[in-house]
Amino acid sequence: MKVVLITGCSSGIGAATARRLSRAGHTVYASARRPDTLAELVAGGCRPLELDVTDEASMAAAVRQVEAEQGRLDVLVNNAGYGLYGPVEQVSLDELRQQFETNLFGLVRLCQLVLPGMRERRAGRIVNVSSMGGRTTLPGGGAYHASKYAVEAISDVLRLEVRRFGIEVVLIEPGVVRTPWSERALQHQAATGRPDEVSADPYADYKQAVSGSFERAYAGPLARLSLSPDAVARVIVRACQAPRPRTRYLISPLARTLVTAKRLLPDRAYDRLLRRQYRLP
Repeated sequence: MKVVLITGCSSGIGAATARRLSRAGHTVYASARRPDTLAELVAGGCRPLELDVTDEASMAAAVRQVEAEQGRLDVLVNNAGYGLYGPVEQVSLDELRQQFETNLFGLVRLCQLVLPGMRERRAGRIVNVSSMGGRTTLPGGGAYHASKYAVEAISDVLRLEVRRFGIEVVLIEPGVVRTPWSERALQHQAATGRPDEVSADPYADYKQAVSGSFERAYAGPLARLSLSPDAVARVIVRACQAPRPRTRYLISPLARTLVTAKRLLPDRAYDRLLRRQYRLP
């Protein structure tokens, strides 16, 4: 049985993963910025942990606590993250920095904190929850996609660096997942570039097209292609337990279709595909 630390467990994929790993008999530290959101997981056998991936002291204290109580940390699941949406021109640099602090820098710092112990034991596994958005791009999500492309690059290089120490690095790449993530992304988009009294928002129709695509993905005909958090959690559990895990788990037919289209089509052809899908000029 493994000692597992998971970030971002207040809801969605993190909570579902913590439940499944705990039921499988592993010692699971479910973490969140607000431990009071973890009551259901604690009732299911998980150990609550306060952890803010944008705070150095919080991350260091969390890793120290797990290692002090268990003597080791076998698996780190970097799941915490959110989607910053909005036109690139209208996203502030402070918002962009915060996106990278959460989605990338916190992930990297936690890897740095757990690797010394894993190297000493010559065993360990780091599972980074990325996205199909780390291998393809969609309108509205420039900041989010940039952070996930960075997660993919860091993970690929890290995998080469730590293999000699018996440590595996795995990427999880879900497609559309039915979680509050989408609502937060659209809230961010709606808050960008608010028109003043003089001029209208030049990206108003663009934002409406992005919002419409979310509606179709989560509630329209394409909703059947979306994933439940538990479907993603099942794959993460497999990645944590497999003797020889894949380097990547690209989840859902929709994700595989879009990633393949991005890889095979010329850029302008892929752009036309997206413009048609999003009904953009």
